[in-house]
Amino acid sequence: MKVFIEEQKFTQPLVIIGLAIAVIGAIVSVIVRLETISQSNLTEKLTALSGVIIVLLVILLFLNLKLKTRIDEQGIFYQFYPFHRSFKVIPWNTISNLYIRRYDAIFEFGGWGMKSILRKNKGKSYTTKGNIGLQLELNNGDKILIGTQKKEELQRVLNTYNKKAAYD
Repeated sequence: MKVFIEEQKFTQPLVIIGLAIAVIGAIVSVIVRLETISQSNLTEKLTALSGVIIVLLVILLFLNLKLKTRIDEQGIFYQFYPFHRSFKVIPWNTISNLYIRRYDAIFEFGGWGMKSILRKNKGKSYTTKGNIGLQLELNNGDKILIGTQKKEELQRVLNTYNKKAAYD
């Protein structure tokens, strides 16, 4: 039994730099207004600190975001944590077609992350970085793209299980 397991996170340098700039900007804005803030009441202090709190919450979210993929004899499992608390399962017999393809995250889906596009022909995407993904076309017409950084390993496992899918 072959098993494909992959865990991806948002580790791109631009994401890290962007978050660092946001933290620095929020902290600088508080420092600049520190004298005014220190003489304010509690509500005004919380309002002034809300920018820093929001930036810290966004950083906490990015630190915890993970795309997990597992493929085995039962089907394809994926989880975009913390939005999915457990794995979503796509049994082999519900897949009409699947293939590895290049995608353009910006133009096709509006960026990386968990995306559900209103244009039905694109479907949903779960990506963290890069431009290679596993495209799934389900028997009910739904489409799902799951990003990968392990194209060759994924292809080897798909070759093992391709006879289980409904399209064969």
